Amino acid sequence: MYKSRAEHAGTRLSISEARDDFAELVNRVAYGRERVRVARRGRDIAVLVPVEDLQLLEALEDELDLAAAGEALADPGNASPVSWEQLRARLGL
Repeated sequence: MYKSRAEHAGTRLSISEARDDFAELVNRVAYGRERVRVARRGRDIAVLVPVEDLQLLEALEDELDLAAAGEALADPGNASPVSWEQLRARLGL
């Protein structure tokens, strides 16, 4: 079932509230697929998300990395090889 962005926004708790109810929060995230934002002084600093959400984010990052690598490989300016010695010199090693 599709959830709107507002439905995915989840709960926002302070660090102390999250600490007090951590086991319950983990269950809500793991089994209820809820997202929980943790805030310090009113600013979000962390989020508890279901593992499936993390896996989706990682898959999206992988796709973006592959696309960027493909673009870099297709760029003729990147075609000239660099020797190990040249690379070490560039990096100051």
